[in-house]
Amino acid sequence: MKQSSLLETARLPGFLSFLAVAFINAMVDLGHKILIQNTIFKIYDDAAQVALTAVVNALILLPFILLFTPAGFLSDRFTKPLIMRCTAFAAILITLLITLAYYQGWFVFAFILTLVLAAQSALYSPAKYGYIRELAGKDRLAAANGFIQATTIVAILSGIFLFSIVFELLLTDQSYNNEAELIQLIAPVGWLLVLLSVIEFILACRLPLVRAETTSKGFDWQRYRRGHILRDNLTQLYQQPVIWYAIMGLSMFWGISQTFLATFPAFAKIVLAEDNTIVIQGLLACSGIGIIIGSILAGSGRKGHIKTQHIPIGAVGMCAVLFAIPLLNNTIAFAIAILAFGLFGGLFIIPLNALIQLHAPLTQLGTVLAGNNWVQNIVMISFLMLTLLSAMAAISSHALIQAIPIITALLALLLAWRSSRTWRTCY
Repeated sequence: MKQSSLLETARLPGFLSFLAVAFINAMVDLGHKILIQNTIFKIYDDAAQVALTAVVNALILLPFILLFTPAGFLSDRFTKPLIMRCTAFAAILITLLITLAYYQGWFVFAFILTLVLAAQSALYSPAKYGYIRELAGKDRLAAANGFIQATTIVAILSGIFLFSIVFELLLTDQSYNNEAELIQLIAPVGWLLVLLSVIEFILACRLPLVRAETTSKGFDWQRYRRGHILRDNLTQLYQQPVIWYAIMGLSMFWGISQTFLATFPAFAKIVLAEDNTIVIQGLLACSGIGIIIGSILAGSGRKGHIKTQHIPIGAVGMCAVLFAIPLLNNTIAFAIAILAFGLFGGLFIIPLNALIQLHAPLTQLGTVLAGNNWVQNIVMISFLMLTLLSAMAAISSHALIQAIPIITALLALLLAWRSSRTWRTCY
């Protein structure tokens, strides 16, 4: 009796170490963001809260746009474990600065450091996803992506609860009047970020070097500044329909998700009359549990088989859940709905990620994956800017929650119409 594809993938040399690095990296990235978002949640309400949350999320995404080309070049030029080690070391320095900002009460500086920490992630991301193919090979791409997606989400869930619980504990019986006073009260948690960064660096240094083709070309900074490299890379993506439509599908999912994440806390704070960040973040964490389940379902099955039939199922399911959420008014119902959204999202995104990695030329994999990040983040930034403008126009969080499913359905129909033939003929 043959082992399942999932078990075979888990036993690959170096794969568990790689998952551990990805786990810690996700927790470090999330930890600071959660602390900043929880601070905003405590100090602001409704439209102002939505606007500032959208800005935080936009700062996290911006480096993935600006560093798209250098990140892809570095991933293709150097061994991917080396890139992961360097970015892990950079995270140690950044988290030390974040801890200093907390202790000094420099909220604006801490706010800006979300951008710096995101730049570290932007350089790390293409190397991480490119390393999946080097470790797992073509035959286990779907299973490996299921593992990495599930690992990342478990890290996010762990981080959400860990940092929100510590956040609330440090504020117990404490009084504060503004953001600066609040972050000074939660400053000790900064050392947890530093500790996690150190562990990540140690684990990254243990990753095995896998033989892979790399490009020997230097980086043309002049063409980069003029935008010529960006244009060439995007043309390369667009000329491969399977890759391009997969990127469009992923961009749609993450764009909608960003708007929902920016809007839901303010909406839930009003509907549930709840200001405990553990409850609100816990509800959002239910989407992560759902994505884990969906990722495992999408990543299991025959070796080398990518379940493209899950893509339309995931899209329809997400739309149905989003239409139901504005009608709900209690914590349990929200939790179930958000978990279902995550499950359908996992079914949707895992086959798309696998299609991109399978069809990308090996020597250009880092560039393709960085391009994937670039397009996704352009779409997410656009959605967040629309969210910010809506909040500035005093549109309530309830109205935004009602608009999200309509936009999702329209985008899903457009994508299905344009891409159905391409994906149907892949396998």
